Amino acid sequence: MKKVLLHSCCAHCAAYTVSHWRQQGYEVSALWYNPNIHPYMEHQHRLEAMQTLAQEMSLPLITTSGYDIIDYFRQVVGHESERCRYCFRLRLSKTAETAKAMGFDAFTTTLLISPHQKHDLLQEIGNELAGERGIDFLYADLRKRYSDSRRMTKPLNLHRQQYCGCVYSEWERYANITIK
Repeated sequence: MKKVLLHSCCAHCAAYTVSHWRQQGYEVSALWYNPNIHPYMEHQHRLEAMQTLAQEMSLPLITTSGYDIIDYFRQVVGHESERCRYCFRLRLSKTAETAKAMGFDAFTTTLLISPHQKHDLLQEIGNELAGERGIDFLYADLRKRYSDSRRMTKPLNLHRQQYCGCVYSEWERYANITIK
């Protein structure tokens, strides 16, 4: 059976995504690497929710040590209007690198289920990293299953975030602005 490493941004996006790749015949493991999530306690709440989901779904969960928010800011500061490009590349690069080092056949991300994410950009970066790292990137447009994933996790009473994760998305969400 082929193995895929799934970058996981949150439990709610992971639930259906894990089921999808299992239905495709993959043995799925998840990677928690999200230095973009701000503030620190939000990061921890999302990690705890992911740990609970992993336990519920018998999903191996790899967590990176530390909270690399400084690396995240070094990537995006000065590029705020293109922050998603830098953020996706940072997180998917770590996923591809980990997948290759641990003998996985492919990598992918739960970001592909969110209707709020830039799929063309995710696919572009995933494919670039696949070529650079010599490991397959799996793309599937799962946006139509977003509500299914959230329904799957509702009975677990997990933390539900109100914004993508970074300080910029939090600001945009609550101040109702768009960074240009």
